[in-house]
Amino acid sequence: MPADVLRLFIFARHAESAANAANVLNSDPSQPVALTARGRTQARALGAQLANLNVDLAVGTRLLRTQETIDIAMDSRQVPTLIEPGFDEIHAGDLEGAPIEAYRSWRDHHTLGDRLPHGESTEDALWRYSGALRRLLARKETVTLVVIHELALRYIAAAAADPSPFNGTPFPNAVPYLFDEAAARRAAINLAALTLSAQPQSGH
Repeated sequence: MPADVLRLFIFARHAESAANAANVLNSDPSQPVALTARGRTQARALGAQLANLNVDLAVGTRLLRTQETIDIAMDSRQVPTLIEPGFDEIHAGDLEGAPIEAYRSWRDHHTLGDRLPHGESTEDALWRYSGALRRLLARKETVTLVVIHELALRYIAAAAADPSPFNGTPFPNAVPYLFDEAAARRAAINLAALTLSAQPQSGH
């Protein structure tokens, strides 16, 4: 790829799913949760916003709602899809299927390094997100659509900018956010830095 080619990463939260509508947690790929009728409309609107962009690759997670969003948004366009488990939703463990308020209550009383019961910590998830970003950056596509989950998008957006304009900002379903290669690289580096304290240190 020529050095002067601008690479573009379009990040979007998936369209509304049945779990969103019910305000419950769904992080287990073996428990597929589909888009709602409203979600399908949102996905079509996302596709319309991207109609004039030549998308080279679409990236989703193992969760059905990201894949359905991509399928509807890209519609008849011949865009290859890559499933990147590194962007999966934070593993909820014993809170799988619980009301979202149960997770928020748990989160408010724990640190980023605390793991959900039989699940993972936010630091675990951030480490995954950083690795997934590095793998995308190592690829050669010019325009990449990345459909992920709100937690991942929130932290990636915050890590891409300093100071972050996104702190406390809700991320609606199926709304595109554009990042150039430098922003995506900053996000990968800053997310990894956030998790360094959780990584084992080698001895001397």
